[in-house]
Amino acid sequence: MKFGKDEYAAAKTFTRLAGDVDSHPKRAPKSTAGAKAGVLGRDRTNRAGAPRKSAFHPSSCQEAARGGPRNDGGLSMRDWTNRSARRRLLCAASAVWALSAGAALAQAMPFRIDAQPAAAGIRQFARQAGVQILVQSDAAAGKRTGSVKGALPVDRALEQLLSGTGLAVISNDGKTIILAPPRTGLIRTGWSNAAGGGLASAPEPAPPPEPEAPSIIEEVIVTGTRSTSRTVTESMAPIDVISSAELTKSGKQSTRDLISTLVPSANTSNSGAGASFAIKTVSLRGLSADQTLVLVNGKRRHNTAILFVNGTTQNGQSPPDLDLIPSASIERIEVLRDGASAQYGSDALAGVINVILKKSPEGGSMTALYGKTAEGDGETGQFSGNIGMKLGEAGYLNLTADVRITDPTDRGDKTLNTTVMYFPLNAAGQPVRVGTAGATPDPREATANRHTSHPGSPQVQLFSLGYSAGSPLSDNIDLYSFGTFSSRNTAAWLTFRNPNAANNITAINPNGYTPRLFLKDRDFQVAFGAKGMGLLGFDWDLSTTFSRDDVDYYENSLNASLGPASPTYFYIGTLKFQEWTSNLDLTREVATGLFAEPMFVALGAEYRDDKFEIVAGEPASYINGGYVAPAGSPQAGVVFAGGSQGVTGFPPFSAGSFSRDNISAYLNVEQKVTEKLEFALAGRFEHYSDFGDAKTFKLSGRYEVLPHLAIRGTASTGFRAPSLQQQHYASSSTIGVIVPPATTTQLYPVQLLPPDNPAAIALGAKPLRPEKSTNYSVGIVAQPLPRMNVTLDVYQIKIDNRILQSGTLGPNAAVSTALASQGLNPQQAAFYYGNFADTKTRGIDFVVDYRTDFGDFGAVRWTFSANHTKNEFTRVVQPPAALAAAGIVYIDRVKIGDLTVGTPKDKFILGADWTLGKFDTNLRLTRYGEVIQRTSLAANDETVSPKLIVDLDLSYAASDNITLSVGANNLLDAYPDSVRAANRGTPAFAYYNQYSPYGISGGFYYARVAARF
Repeated sequence: MKFGKDEYAAAKTFTRLAGDVDSHPKRAPKSTAGAKAGVLGRDRTNRAGAPRKSAFHPSSCQEAARGGPRNDGGLSMRDWTNRSARRRLLCAASAVWALSAGAALAQAMPFRIDAQPAAAGIRQFARQAGVQILVQSDAAAGKRTGSVKGALPVDRALEQLLSGTGLAVISNDGKTIILAPPRTGLIRTGWSNAAGGGLASAPEPAPPPEPEAPSIIEEVIVTGTRSTSRTVTESMAPIDVISSAELTKSGKQSTRDLISTLVPSANTSNSGAGASFAIKTVSLRGLSADQTLVLVNGKRRHNTAILFVNGTTQNGQSPPDLDLIPSASIERIEVLRDGASAQYGSDALAGVINVILKKSPEGGSMTALYGKTAEGDGETGQFSGNIGMKLGEAGYLNLTADVRITDPTDRGDKTLNTTVMYFPLNAAGQPVRVGTAGATPDPREATANRHTSHPGSPQVQLFSLGYSAGSPLSDNIDLYSFGTFSSRNTAAWLTFRNPNAANNITAINPNGYTPRLFLKDRDFQVAFGAKGMGLLGFDWDLSTTFSRDDVDYYENSLNASLGPASPTYFYIGTLKFQEWTSNLDLTREVATGLFAEPMFVALGAEYRDDKFEIVAGEPASYINGGYVAPAGSPQAGVVFAGGSQGVTGFPPFSAGSFSRDNISAYLNVEQKVTEKLEFALAGRFEHYSDFGDAKTFKLSGRYEVLPHLAIRGTASTGFRAPSLQQQHYASSSTIGVIVPPATTTQLYPVQLLPPDNPAAIALGAKPLRPEKSTNYSVGIVAQPLPRMNVTLDVYQIKIDNRILQSGTLGPNAAVSTALASQGLNPQQAAFYYGNFADTKTRGIDFVVDYRTDFGDFGAVRWTFSANHTKNEFTRVVQPPAALAAAGIVYIDRVKIGDLTVGTPKDKFILGADWTLGKFDTNLRLTRYGEVIQRTSLAANDETVSPKLIVDLDLSYAASDNITLSVGANNLLDAYPDSVRAANRGTPAFAYYNQYSPYGISGGFYYARVAARF
């Protein structure tokens, strides 16, 4: 048969529906049994413009077997003997492969597919059968596939699936199946092994007219709905899907940074002090990171044990740590940008991030990356490997290992220490107090190393493992398990202490010292479960997940109150967080008789047990040794602060183990009322052992105004339970504080008090209550052109009783009295957590995705997304009159600024992914809006100006299995604005403003090698 121009056009309209497909178009499509369906529509054609070979483009072996001529120079059977031995061997091997694949298709396989819309049903079939299916988008529209359940040969199962759809198999080579409505001129093939296995002959067709390019059929999503048949554009709430291909070629070393780069309403906090240096957060829609729920394979991910205390916009948070999930284990990430507490429980005020792990039972990949910053520091080496293997006859085991070692970056060369570092000398050459009349500078002032501050990113050594496994126990029951295991060592520099400082002992550190904090993080999550069907008509999923995060604190520092006997290395203590969650989820479709479509019903229950523990540090890290400098010393009479400088050890009064449990139940129904209108309703009840009950609901709807235009909306309530860390964490540290009458920051000790501590109660603290939210979202989903998706969503989120860290209280008499009453150092400032405010967040998300084919000039996928978010306070709790008169302010202008202007209000992302032959160029432009850092004094407020960040990744497919890449994150080496001298600290620490959403380390440049097998 001839393969004319129109057949090429027809082939280009087919959409890939499944398989672990190589993202590079020059490689042969590769399907994996049990693999998740890939993002659809992207790889319908060869990126260089040529269509992929299919049943419409028979192979040389097929033409040779027919004995017919080929229009591309192929040989008939008469010319077979003239072929080279190599071609004969290739064709013979292909035939053997086709027969073996057909034999596999004849074997019975377990299926569990409900009746549902055709696009979703075909995807599920492809995933469960381990084949790749191509189908025209418009051919599947409006159709429903049948139910397929039990152990069946693939051919019989497919017949059941397609019954009544009008779709037929027009090509099947044992691995890729093409479906279409039967047409004159299309050759329908049987199963390659069964009844003779040959291609059925057919009359020579007249070329069919070129059909209109179909709309893209997307990946089925599992976040924001319990249904298994909904796609991105069919979702009633806005959702982003980030594929593994985007993870691979972004050049980002962390999942967190990638989400922040690709999702318009996501932002990463890059500022902080103490432990906040070591862990960065990602937040959605202008809210806090702990107001976004993180799931792994739909199961709740545990929070970090660390509570961010001395940061900026992330203060008071203990969110899940996305960096501890190995990126090579991720198949895709679904980001739901909508409140979902009624569906998933606490924390989902801003949305949900669902990380879906790979489940492929074969093949694998290895990736090696090396890079550094433009300054030559921040040297990074990363190696990851992923492999899939079969587990028994129909099971899978997918393993991942990831190693990343990153050196610190240091931008302290911009903030040289200009202070008097040493004690001056008297006429006899002895050190005396600073300011002593007649004293002269120490000669070492002229030769001292003035590069004493080290702001930048920390040093990190990260080792992580991940696995995902599953196997059928019977025709109706599958067992599964997944988990991650991580070990991370992090080191960060704190603020330099001058030799002449009151918190230094010159006998130990004659030239001063910089405390260095070390965190040793050991983290794991393991889930086990079983799922099946036929439980009173329900599909069911029973699972239990156990997770734990242990963080050991160590520090190179000094306890000046111990004098010359002070050690210089301290065990500060340990934080531990443990979570055990068990779930039962039931789903089914119920024919009500009221509507043409059945009602989808999901219900379930969850039990969760949380435990938080603080282990006290060694005594030298927190005690006050009472050292008194000898008479005649320049430090004679100085009161030395107790505890290790920088981060003080956890004392016995803060140590302890704290736990709670909660039980919840939910109900979720979804109903398609007409072909154009559908609704969903969800409700959830939770009972917590420490604060009581919470009830939430969500109403969602979608109406298709036109075939390619729909409106959607949601209204919901939500809540976030106060974390155990917020309720019980206590620590002491030294940070930059403005101590009146001074107008610049200086190092000063501060004490974080748990809300139930009597000192905190004396300062107005009350038991923490849950945050409660009301969310509204309205959006438009459109496909104005073929291969173009447009979404526009506006939202409002009102949060009552928002838990915030107070402003720095004191130092003043009221604070000193409260601290002294509990035996704490009165020469400190303090803060604690409280339900201090109500807030309102309004914003808009806009996302466009478009694919263009330039023929010989390749293909480009264009993306543009934008977000505008505005936060405001609608109520701020005021202290009682007596405390207000004593100078206590709970939420000061610094805290208000952090939430309202401390992150960009605007963010725009323009991306272009251009593929030409073996080359792939991925260019992304991100514009961050203005950020304002408010300080205690309005005159010292800082501004981070809007900035354009350019990311570029260039890839070359050296072979079918090897890809070479070079690229840059922040190609133009952009930096944020510098801060004024008054805000740099004494001695100076930061030069670049750490409120910057893109960091202060400048450009990062890398090379990467990726291999697939």
